[in-house]
Amino acid sequence: MIKAYLIDLDGTLYHGRHRIDGADRLIQTLKEQGVPFLFVTNNSSRTPQGVADHLNGMGIEADASEVCTSAVAAAEYVAAQSPGARVACIGETGLIQAIEEAGLILTEDQPEVVIQGIDREFSYQKLTKALRWINGGAQYILTNPDLQLPGDDGLMPGAGTIGAAIEAATGVQPTVIGKPSSIIMKSAIRRLNKKAEEVAVIGDNMRTDIAAGVAAGCETLLVLTGVTTHENMDGHIQAVKARPDHVFEDLHTLTAWLAKQADQASKKE
Repeated sequence: MIKAYLIDLDGTLYHGRHRIDGADRLIQTLKEQGVPFLFVTNNSSRTPQGVADHLNGMGIEADASEVCTSAVAAAEYVAAQSPGARVACIGETGLIQAIEEAGLILTEDQPEVVIQGIDREFSYQKLTKALRWINGGAQYILTNPDLQLPGDDGLMPGAGTIGAAIEAATGVQPTVIGKPSSIIMKSAIRRLNKKAEEVAVIGDNMRTDIAAGVAAGCETLLVLTGVTTHENMDGHIQAVKARPDHVFEDLHTLTAWLAKQADQASKKE
């Protein structure tokens, strides 16, 4: 029985600044049912409060405590391994704040760990620093492997594109935290205080959301609101070697299914 949900954002609840039809009702329904959930995003540039503000601005009720970002998961991963570690950051506000709040020490002087996310001011100088830090023995952590990001004027390079440059320069493969890695999902599952088999992942992308859910041992709910469509689904399934447990045309059909699940659960009780 599903007792909690991990919900993707971009492509699932919104496209950029535009809410997907039914996203507000989906979240409202979960809150009315008292079903716990977390928003799980590969975005490392925004803080949890920034993500919540973005959602609320579109009419989707959200609180910072309900947000799990790849930046927070990366910082917590490093802090669990090496409390108080010296960390060099290649990233933006969300990642910098997450590192500080995890009790890690930000430094560019002989760091023990390099944590890299999206950095829209990435430069040859930063690439050189990363090369020297990592070749000097620093562990390399990548918040998320997304190669592209949707922008207001079209696609932009993502954190994974920067990571590809660093990996090419150093010859070192990073530890990936964000989807499709199970690390971010397991972090979120711990926050929910549930078992993986009690949690379902809701997402639009077979290669990230659904693959991560499968890797973490969760049930998976694919909505055809974003990356994965009827036309490309078979290709995505072959690529990730997994199928979603349920497929929904839109958020309205998903919400109706969730309401039915809650009704069945209440009858069993």
